[in-house]
Amino acid sequence: MEQQILQNRLRAELPMIQDRVLLDKIAEAGQVMQLKQGTVILDYGQHIRLVPIVLDGIIKVTQEGEDGDILLYYLAHGSTCPTAFTCCMMDKTSDIKAVAEEDSEILAIPIKYIEEWSRDHIEWNNFIMHSYNIRFKELLSTIVAIAFAQLDQRLIKYLSKKIELTQKKEFQMTHKQIALDLNTTREAVSRLLKKMEQMGLVELGRNRIKIHHLNLEK
Repeated sequence: MEQQILQNRLRAELPMIQDRVLLDKIAEAGQVMQLKQGTVILDYGQHIRLVPIVLDGIIKVTQEGEDGDILLYYLAHGSTCPTAFTCCMMDKTSDIKAVAEEDSEILAIPIKYIEEWSRDHIEWNNFIMHSYNIRFKELLSTIVAIAFAQLDQRLIKYLSKKIELTQKKEFQMTHKQIALDLNTTREAVSRLLKKMEQMGLVELGRNRIKIHHLNLEK
């Protein structure tokens, strides 16, 4: 990708950063990477060398739990992973896993630039703190949902988030994938999806879910 095109794109994707000098530095330092669905960007125990800024697609971030991976949050275009920044600044190995949920495009920033930009550019710090704030709210929401919400409410919120991120109402995914993300069993997800299909909320196919509406009262 040509430098000027990338600079213009960053201005659109990162509205919090208006500093042209900083945008130029990000464009010059970053490496554009095309990722196929399922590509692992960060893995547990890995030394983090690059921090991603998502240009297109969706990145799923999980943490290792006793019963498998626990979904923390999703990263969409214009966002970055604050947990990766924390690991960089503390010089510790990754305690998260980041995987391309669909074909995606990221700008990979080498960690050697992170401290310099944090020192020299207030807008970079604001961008990172904004990312922390958004992800923290999502984590709190996840914790509350796991602790108090019924599975049907969690599933509807999960599917609503999918629609919000992808701008689509039809997804290629298995019941097992959903169960892993919601930290429950495949059987429980399958039963609930079947019930939702009978209510006319969704349409199920082979590894496919089409959303009609998500209002349980209809």
